[in-house]
Amino acid sequence: MLLTPVSTVAHRGTRSNPFVAPGSSWLRRTALAALLLLLGVATVLPGFAKGPKPPKPTAYLFVYFTGNDKKEEAIRFALSPDGYHYRALNGNRPVISSAAISETGGVRDPHILRGPDGQFYMVATDMVSAKGWSSNRGMVLLKSKDLVNWTHSAINFQRRYQGQENLLRVWAPQTIYDVQAGKYLVYFSLKHGDEPDKIYYAYANRDFTDLEGEPKQLFFSPTNGSCIDGDIVARDGKFYLFFKTEGQGNGIKVAVSDKLTSGYVLRDEYVQQTKDAVEGAGTFRLNGSTDYILMYDRYMSGQYQFTRTSDLRTFRVVDGEVSMNFHPRHGTVLPITEQEAARLAARWLPATEPLLTARNPAIRPNNTAVDSAARQVRFLVKPGTNLKALDPQFRPIPGTRLTPGGPQDFSKGPVRYTVRVGERPAETVTVSATETHNPALGGYFADPAIIYAEKTGKFYLYPTSDGFTGWSGTYFKAFSSADLVNWQDEGVILDLPKDVSWAKKNAWAPCMLEQKKAAGYRYAYYFCAEQKIGVAFSDSPTGPFKDSGQPLLDKLPEGVKGGQQIDPAVFHDPQSGKNYLYWGNGYMAGAELSDDLTSLKPGTIRVLTPDNTFREGAHVLFRNGTYYFMWSEDDTRSPNYRVRYGTANTPLGPITVPANNLVVSKDAASGIYGTGHNSTIQVPGRDEWYLVYHRFSFPNGITMGDAAGYNREVCIDRLEFNPDGSIKPVTPTHAGIQQVKVK
Repeated sequence: MLLTPVSTVAHRGTRSNPFVAPGSSWLRRTALAALLLLLGVATVLPGFAKGPKPPKPTAYLFVYFTGNDKKEEAIRFALSPDGYHYRALNGNRPVISSAAISETGGVRDPHILRGPDGQFYMVATDMVSAKGWSSNRGMVLLKSKDLVNWTHSAINFQRRYQGQENLLRVWAPQTIYDVQAGKYLVYFSLKHGDEPDKIYYAYANRDFTDLEGEPKQLFFSPTNGSCIDGDIVARDGKFYLFFKTEGQGNGIKVAVSDKLTSGYVLRDEYVQQTKDAVEGAGTFRLNGSTDYILMYDRYMSGQYQFTRTSDLRTFRVVDGEVSMNFHPRHGTVLPITEQEAARLAARWLPATEPLLTARNPAIRPNNTAVDSAARQVRFLVKPGTNLKALDPQFRPIPGTRLTPGGPQDFSKGPVRYTVRVGERPAETVTVSATETHNPALGGYFADPAIIYAEKTGKFYLYPTSDGFTGWSGTYFKAFSSADLVNWQDEGVILDLPKDVSWAKKNAWAPCMLEQKKAAGYRYAYYFCAEQKIGVAFSDSPTGPFKDSGQPLLDKLPEGVKGGQQIDPAVFHDPQSGKNYLYWGNGYMAGAELSDDLTSLKPGTIRVLTPDNTFREGAHVLFRNGTYYFMWSEDDTRSPNYRVRYGTANTPLGPITVPANNLVVSKDAASGIYGTGHNSTIQVPGRDEWYLVYHRFSFPNGITMGDAAGYNREVCIDRLEFNPDGSIKPVTPTHAGIQQVKVK
């Protein structure tokens, strides 16, 4: 539900409000009150209500937007009890309608401030990115007494001020209270013509509906690069300006001054603790501590990074302690009281939400299903979980209370919990827990390749590390199992930025070959990076792996006009002892590998595309004298992504496509979609086969749109054959398979 603003105060022309002199009695009182509040002194001044000292903040409000689509360019809220663990309010939907408050229909980069008068002030970029990065001309100012109801006004700089004809953009406004001036100072970046972005400021009027006077320059980058996304921290009589610079080195730097509006001296070092591109620095002080959090948006990877600092100079990454059930873009965090958190929760938090904070590692965090209307929550738990005494370990949400606590008996059916949100009446939510074996791996993974290693007597899975916006992952992991059900994370086995010289991104679709030599076992790991195929080697199935130093494949096969060199599949032919590699997106190609496994034997490349259903994800197995070729149809972002097959008499075709050749496809009744990009595994010594594939994450993948295509999970189900050798269609399941014993 979207907030309907209490009132609307729009400024559409160049008229400004009457100037309020800094020496006015109201402003003097406000300045003194602010100073005393900062010192922790209760205030009793003329014009101010006498009352007890305000309660200390015990929780946090995160204000953010989520992306570059117009529907994502809106203000959203989240709550945290500790500054590290956040839960979105209103189902991660906007809490304020962008259309109602902005000129462009979208807002970005929201910043929130608590004023010394006890009211809340918020500013945001008035912008829709689809219109271009140099298309916006203003900002939105908002004010609230309770964090729920907001008044607002929009300021268009070209209409508000003269001489702004070459103004291209107004970005990332923020507000700080100027104790000396007794006014709210709004600072933001402006870009005029060919000049770089610079940070300016202006004071807000008393009603926080307009700016007073002309914008003045606050800071520009000494390197003459762009200077955007300013964030000022006042501490111990100094002002620390965090900002992003572009053009002459990119990242977040800090400039320090004794004065709020001038004299900033630049520190040389960048303060971000990542090599990723970053923007939107935001700082907040932790409740009950003198430490600060510096967070920033790793916008190219779709991730946020949190760092902690005690001196605003050295920063320690604390990402491992941070959790969110949303993906924020450029936002800010405000410490709030328990009463304020309860008011926000009562307005925007469903009774089921506290049940979704379970952090017991036995519960699959990505696979919890919720029905808010029916007040039902369903946990899927990992193999071997004791359902008779399962403690979900719920994390607290500010403004809510949940009972009972501790271990409960889920083996006899759902458990009833009582939830109190704010001052709303208590509600009952029923919670069930069911053991499932799918997904096989916890977390987001895709494109699984599997082997049985003779050296160790274990199974190994090699997936794409998923969950990164636009398939932007940069590393590969391995997982081991003795029974195909219980999987051990073996860690990162190949990291593109560290281990590969010829590519640094798009780590996709690996596969593995175990080769037995007189000197021992060797493992060849084929992988995609930047739409090329490489190979790395190790003497262990879990690495470490050393890259060969150059791509094995980076060109289209002769005669192929389009597609990508991705999705390698390696196959050892048990009949000839030869090794083959298959690959392609938009086409299927195959070739015999050289003896050293680092190149293709000349003259052996064949284009094998079976029919127009082929998209990608080739895989080959051999059974009872027949070579089975499998492939994925449709797009991995489609719910209809599925696997088909054909057969051949040789490892390089030609391929015959049966009339009924579907291997696995969606099961909408079970909420399973996007089943594709598979491999298979035969249990050694038995005609027992299993299909390993990925699907959209359950249950939320189907609601993600295109993002479902990079938020996938790995599953395993039984693969069976008919007496004539044809493949029985596989029904994808949540239950998965039972433990497999290798004799």
